[in-house]
Amino acid sequence: MELEEVTLGFEELEALRLAHQEGLYQQAAAERMGVSRATFGRVLDAAHRKVTEALVGGLALRIEGGAYTVDPESD
Repeated sequence: MELEEVTLGFEELEALRLAHQEGLYQQAAAERMGVSRATFGRVLDAAHRKVTEALVGGLALRIEGGAYTVDPESD
């Protein structure tokens, strides 16, 4: 039996990481991602919904895709 999946984009994962692992407020996290605060809020909300759907529904969580770039000077 194969689990149904919910797909979380890399930008959604990054929003979760910045907000919850690094503890940044939305404005600071948005600046780190190079997006507006409103866009960051939408991305974070979508990530919360997808993770909740996977946890509550017992679904697999796949992380892939999304629109992102890697800053070679970041650590």
